[in-house]
Formats: sequence, C-alpha cells, structure tokens
Amino acid sequence: MPEVDLRHHGDREIGDGLVDLAVNVQVPKPPPWLLDVLIAALAQAGGYPDQAAAVAAAARAHGCDPASVLLTNGAAEAFTLLARLPWRRPLVVHPQFTEPEAALRAAGHCVQRLVLSGDTGFRLDPDAVDPTADLVIVGNPTNPTSRLHPAEALAAMLRPGRLVVVDEAFMDVTDQRQSLAGLAPTTQGLLVVRSLTKTFGLAGVRAGHLLGEPALVARLAAYQPHWSVNALALAATVACLGPEGEAHRRAVTDGLPPRLSHLTRALLAAGLDVVAEPAGPFVLARHDRADVLRERLRHLGFALRRGDTFPGLGPQWLRVAARDEATTDALSHALPTALQELP
Repeated sequence: MPEVDLRHHGDREIGDGLVDLAVNVQVPKPPPWLLDVLIAALAQAGGYPDQAAAVAAAARAHGCDPASVLLTNGAAEAFTLLARLPWRRPLVVHPQFTEPEAALRAAGHCVQRLVLSGDTGFRLDPDAVDPTADLVIVGNPTNPTSRLHPAEALAAMLRPGRLVVVDEAFMDVTDQRQSLAGLAPTTQGLLVVRSLTKTFGLAGVRAGHLLGEPALVARLAAYQPHWSVNALALAATVACLGPEGEAHRRAVTDGLPPRLSHLTRALLAAGLDVVAEPAGPFVLARHDRADVLRERLRHLGFALRRGDTFPGLGPQWLRVAARDEATTDALSHALPTALQELP
C-alpha cells in the first residue's frame, strides 16, 4: 500500500475566501453561552489549572467513577499517551483518523493495518482482526467514512491480552446506543476516547477525555505532562457536559440527519458515488477524477477534504462536511461547473 501523509488534516485544505467543507467541526465557533464561559475562564489564566471540577463533570456525564476519567489536550493527546505503552503488535483499522497511527509510528512501533473495503461500505468484520494484535484502534463513527459500527461488532474484538480503543469523537451526535463509553470504565481491555472539539467549536481550545478502567487510566496519566489541559479547556468541559451543553448537543444531533440527507442528494445528483448511511457530520464520496474536481471546486470557492491521505482510500475520494442547507445548495450549484468537460 502506498505511503500517505498521516499528518495531513482538513485544516490544511482551508484558506481565505473559501467555503470550508474540509474541516469536520460542526459549528464555526463556540455558541454564545460557551464563549461567555471561556472569557470568564481567562481570569484564571494566572494560576495553574485545577482539573477537579472538569473530571467530576465528565464522571457525572458518563455515570462512572472519576478514577475512570482522564482529561486530555484534545482527543489527539490520548493517542500520544497510548503510544508510550510497550505494544507488541498494534493494529489500526483504516480508513480512519490518522493521528493514532502517526503517534504509534513516532514512538517507534511497527503498526499493522486492517483496511476496510469500500465495496462493503467500509463495514467492520471483527473476525478480520489479526488474533495476535494486542492493541486495536478504531473510530466510531469513523472519520472519514462516516460509518457507524454496531457496538456488538466492536465488543466482539475484546479478548484477553488486548486493548480495544474506540475513538468516539463524533458519537455525541449520532446513535448513542452504539457507544461503548458506558462499558469502558468497568470492562477490562476497553478504552473510549471522546472529544468536545467537533460539536462545540473548540478546535483551538483542545478539550477531550478518555474513559477506561482506573488502573489503565492511571497508567496513561503517568505519561501525561503536568497541566497539559489548560484552564479554558477545563471550564469548557464543565460547561459542555452541563445542562446548556446538553441542550446544544441535542440541537446539533437533531439537525444533523436533514443536513446529511440534503448533502447526499446533492452529491448523488451531480454524479458522485456516496458511502451509504453516513452517521458522522460528513459524507465520503467517490469520483474517478475527484482530485481534479477538488481543485476545480477550490477555484470556485469551496474547500473539500482530499481522500488520498487516508490509508485505504486514494485520489478518487473526497470527504465533504455537512453544513447548513444554503451552503450545500451553493455547492450543488457549483458542482456542474466543476464537472463540466472533466477528463
């Protein structure tokens, strides 16, 4: 399989004057009530951050012991901490968010890949996982395929001597019944990673957490630098996991299906193939000349996420964020021009 740039992410696609369909953060900035919280937290910038309230908020939200919670500097830090452990045969399920493999490689690990097929809609077969793998990392719903794997399929990968890590960065706006967050604190060999970045517009603040058995959480915490989660992220965590945050999450969740349907129809009408049943706030689409199409759309003012930096995909794939109806309509009007006389 050809090597790809695992450090390439959607933020490198955007630019001045471009409509951002490349980054999968669902709101362009924190909602007003959260901005007020962040501004107030600036008054605490002179002191060292205290995690107690944020840990308690996460524990309440997930119904677990605070010892099962580790706050992280965005979800990405969780993968860096995991890479510090002495794995023998780590495996990453692809296509998916590339930071887990990048972190493992940077730590000197030799990483196996289980590449799911577009012919099956990128569905996961637990039996396809190498039985010797002692670490398995998978996204649910997965970035960039938008595939939501059944909780039973993920749980079927559990076995003695193996840690299954489920990246649930987008789970808060989809079918909560497929989440393993409630099981992770009491299930040996299971770790769930969560992020507040996507739903609350906090990409620049970096607020995430992981859930697992206390002994495993303590082991990972031992590798974490002091004060890696800043005061703004801690205040945001408390607010996002509180009543106002829950109301915002529900509103985003309720609004996502019509946005996904509208975007899917627009892409299909333009002649692109779309991965069915998208569950995340984005759609993965295929076109034989997607690389040229993406550049043409860029000239027309739209930034889309290229697919060839995800293992298992290639230049014929594009990831498109599901924005509001007006933004999707504007893309729909631009697509025929971009596709005109496409070689």
